[in-house]
Amino acid sequence: MKRISAFVFALVSAGFVLVLSTAPALAQGAPGTITGTVTDPSGAVVGGAKVEIQNKVAGFDRTATTDAAGAFRFVSVPQNDYHMDVSVVGFQPFSQDVSVRTTVAVNVPVILSVAASATSVDVHSDVDLVESVPTAHVDVDASQMEKLPMSSSGGGLNSVIAHSAPGIIEDSDGLIHPQGDHAQTQYVFDNQPVTDQQSKQFSTSMPENAIASIEVITGAPPAEYGDKTSLVINAITKSGLGVDKTFGSETVSYGSFGTISDGTTFGTGGAKWGEFISANAVRSGRYLDPPEFSALHDVGNNQTLFNRFDFQPDQNDSLHFNLFFARSWFQTPNSYTQQTAGQDQRQLILSYNIAPGWVHILNAHSTITVNPYLRRDEVHYDPSRNPFADSPATVGEGRQLMNAGIKSDYSWVNHHNNFKAGTQLQQTFLNESFFLGITQPGFVASSGSPGLAPYDLTAGGHLFTFSGHTDIKEYAVYAQDNLTFGGLNIQAGLRGDVYRGLTGGSSLEPRLGLSYLLKPTNTVFRLSYSKFFETPYNENLLISSETGAGGLAGNIFGAFGTAPLKPGTRNQYNAGLQQGIGKHLVVDAGYFWKYTHNAFDFDNLFNTPIAFPIEWRKSKIDGAAARITMTDIHGFTAYSVLGHTRARFFGPENGGLIFNSPLDTGVFRIDHDQGLEVTSNVRYQPKKNGPWAGFTWRYDSGEVAGAVATLADVYALTGDEQASIQFHCGSTYATISSPITSCAGGNASANLVRIPPAGTENDDTNPPRIAPRNLFDAAVGDDNIFHTERPRYKAQFTVTNLTDKVALYNFLSTFSGTHFVSPRAYTAEFGIVW
Repeated sequence: MKRISAFVFALVSAGFVLVLSTAPALAQGAPGTITGTVTDPSGAVVGGAKVEIQNKVAGFDRTATTDAAGAFRFVSVPQNDYHMDVSVVGFQPFSQDVSVRTTVAVNVPVILSVAASATSVDVHSDVDLVESVPTAHVDVDASQMEKLPMSSSGGGLNSVIAHSAPGIIEDSDGLIHPQGDHAQTQYVFDNQPVTDQQSKQFSTSMPENAIASIEVITGAPPAEYGDKTSLVINAITKSGLGVDKTFGSETVSYGSFGTISDGTTFGTGGAKWGEFISANAVRSGRYLDPPEFSALHDVGNNQTLFNRFDFQPDQNDSLHFNLFFARSWFQTPNSYTQQTAGQDQRQLILSYNIAPGWVHILNAHSTITVNPYLRRDEVHYDPSRNPFADSPATVGEGRQLMNAGIKSDYSWVNHHNNFKAGTQLQQTFLNESFFLGITQPGFVASSGSPGLAPYDLTAGGHLFTFSGHTDIKEYAVYAQDNLTFGGLNIQAGLRGDVYRGLTGGSSLEPRLGLSYLLKPTNTVFRLSYSKFFETPYNENLLISSETGAGGLAGNIFGAFGTAPLKPGTRNQYNAGLQQGIGKHLVVDAGYFWKYTHNAFDFDNLFNTPIAFPIEWRKSKIDGAAARITMTDIHGFTAYSVLGHTRARFFGPENGGLIFNSPLDTGVFRIDHDQGLEVTSNVRYQPKKNGPWAGFTWRYDSGEVAGAVATLADVYALTGDEQASIQFHCGSTYATISSPITSCAGGNASANLVRIPPAGTENDDTNPPRIAPRNLFDAAVGDDNIFHTERPRYKAQFTVTNLTDKVALYNFLSTFSGTHFVSPRAYTAEFGIVW
């Protein structure tokens, strides 16, 4: 292991020195550029020609006009395949397919034919619908994002991803389970990697109206992506660079639960510079998903400000500077019992992010990018003023998480190769403070943790307190190459990671992927193997690593393990195919299998948003995912994403704060496991920027609900807990004040959970589950109410949970608590676009 660590560190150092020695400054990141010159048959330049690039599957559509020198340029173009059309009066239309796979600019020379001397030139083909790449992914443009129904206020991009990508299990408070893992998600904003949590419980995420497009990688990510890679979201922010007109928008909305929001964007620029600003604020009376169907003590708000400045001093250098500031404040939702007692727990999150970048073009075939960054989250969790109003414990914390790092890449392309090598250095600074005192009489005895007795405030005890600090250092270096030979694409890479925190670890991670395009049938076949190095979650890592037998005053919390959390490794296999059907339909389906040694998860503290990282000895996860997309047919567009996941985890568990019996042996299905999830969306918009209508159907077969394995478990619950799952004996339903403790005749059942019949429960093959649910959303709108050019006025009316379905995300989960889906909610929105 020491030899591997030394080898990887040497590679990192060498790669870092190489990049810095060749790069003059900073780098812009992952987006590509399409340039070209339009000429006539004699070679004379053609100014005023309209150039349009499109990807119908992603909904991407951009237009430019050639200048007096006949030149056109598209910047910040997501890496994808595009169809390009060029038109101008007096010439035959020109079409060509263009592939963007690197930061190296793609130059497309266009020679137009005079209209009188040509009949037809159209090279457009059905291959536009499929991509011959080994990496399974979904591309979503801003035009698609803004029309999706969002039921979680302030949820950010997680809600977009849950509605758009296959194999994603949607959880409470905007959390998502990507293909069987919990929160193993990495965001990449303009080439800046962010592997810490981006849900509203942990950190206010980037707003949707600051994003131009996203690529959601659901399988076989290349070697440049490390750490949390079950899902990689490559996001490109909006920019003012290259625009010829000032643009922007102002959107206000009001809806159920007193939800009000305001979003403003503004962009301006020119050929050499650009400025884009996004400012947003939202307030809701149902900010988090509560433990009761009714929202009690659930007010929250957040504010975000994003600024991107671009400067291009010459054709070889492009600078951008990203600034992001965010604040969120919210109450912790109460149960009926907590509300009666007057519990008033709440949380404040302050965040900022500074990320400059530079792209330097070395020559026509190679570029250098360098992206330094500084990101900080500060969290304050406050108890009630009267500690005995809190139940079962009064709790508070303050923590800071700061990342300082730099990511550098070198890209080189030729006819067959698309090579990329780079390095990433990061240091994370953690500061944590935490306190807890038991306020519920009898809780210590029922918890099975007698070590809590000194902290039982009802028996004269005192507060438990914790404070800690550490620095975590991470180094990575990678090299990868995409080799293309006709329809065959080979993606080979190697990554090395070193982790130095409370524990240490290192790993070499080979990646190999193959794809083959069978042109006669328009079919792409994919196959890949990937190894990953995963590090523990940073949120509350210090206290979580101190619990367990022998830790924190002799395991007062009842956790099983005692050692600090260690990095893990994952071996992953993916197989799939993409099938184009005609000119408007594409089916993308795949299978994944993942084996992880040291698999990570979170342990929630009661129903609070405070969570502690844990790790399991291993996990075995497999499943299938598919997306069916229909591009525009006379105004109709539609897609459907499907997923099936088996998530089997093996004890013992290490870390976390657990107040019940430790889950220390055997195999079980964790709450990321779900037999089937389906999200389908259809939209009709006959004219661009005209009236439209959309409809969404979401089906979930139900996550695992391990707390109610038998009827005996349900009989032991409080009346409030039984009422939450609509438990009944015949026609008699449990109420808050009248729990059901027995039921003659075998007529006991629950409407919102599925309890296995007596003698059939098995933690692996037949666990209890949340009951299946169907949720429907509908929206209508008009993108140009008064049929004006500039400005345009738009309006939208959305109804989520159209049938007012009462359903749960989870119930008494050790990992996420109890949370209800949102009741039926209405939102009216009005906006101005210029």
